[in-house]
Amino acid sequence: MGTARERLVAALAAAGVAWGEVIAHEELDGGTFNTVFRVRSSADQRLVVKLAPEADVPVLRYEEGILGTEAWFYEVVRDGAPEVPTPVALAPPTADSLVMSECAGRPWSERANELREAERRGMRGELGHHVAALHALKGDGFGYPARPLRDTWREAFLGMVDAVLLDAGRFGVPLPRPADEIRELFGGHGALLDQVTVPRLVHFDLWDGNILVEDGHVSALIDAERAFWGDPLADFVSLALFGDIERDEVFLAGYRESGGPAVIDAAGRQRIALYQAYLYLIMWVEAVPRRYDAARADWLRRRVLEPLGTMLDGWAAAPRHRARADRPPRW
Repeated sequence: MGTARERLVAALAAAGVAWGEVIAHEELDGGTFNTVFRVRSSADQRLVVKLAPEADVPVLRYEEGILGTEAWFYEVVRDGAPEVPTPVALAPPTADSLVMSECAGRPWSERANELREAERRGMRGELGHHVAALHALKGDGFGYPARPLRDTWREAFLGMVDAVLLDAGRFGVPLPRPADEIRELFGGHGALLDQVTVPRLVHFDLWDGNILVEDGHVSALIDAERAFWGDPLADFVSLALFGDIERDEVFLAGYRESGGPAVIDAAGRQRIALYQAYLYLIMWVEAVPRRYDAARADWLRRRVLEPLGTMLDGWAAAPRHRARADRPPRW
């Protein structure tokens, strides 16, 4: 596929930007999947270019074609909820690259210690409005857009879980329980999943690092590679990563004021737990193909694997899981 620079030149050319027009470029830190560049052109264009991993780099099943998913998300939002700030793709993505506009601001995670309480509260409320606007967008089926959509959320979500468990087997990732037992534990919640009947747009990676802020406002929602059509409650996992979204009263007030469709009741809390467990599976399994160092792996073991094991133990102890659940569809 060529060097990173050769691939960058090709990606820009496909988006109509000749290398001779580039006056500055730099590789950005912080990514664990794509290689990301910031680019400035002589026409005063401020761009971000994402390059997918080389073809021989192993990826999880849901990661196949995710640059296309990210571009798709921005297009859906621009068409259906233009008030929500997101990047704009300059050209259709390829399997290898995505060229898009750079958005103003810095990640919330970098600004957290600088924000005054009033400023923080104002932006959490604003974020609630934006997420409600995302969740107002409806699809024609459930699941990842790069895969065939499913008619039911149960079928789509259990298929998503199954795909990660198959990846765990492919990469030899140790799990808290055998993969077939984990499938059955998720499948035992099928009736809860059947309560979701309308496919809604879900970002699924709205932790503070993917929320840009500037001058007291949310300036962009970025990195939408994990987006899918599904249960809007799934977004509340990363919005309160390792926490409890119900404690974020300002965010929820903004969300409800804008007509956000997600309802956090007893069943909703159980579904949020399902989506948290799914995210933990992704975070734990991806560590092997991405070759995280020992310190990162140890952090994941404490913050992700151990809580996941506790959740699975609790589900296994519940009466409804003592009968064998239907096996979910395979991808």
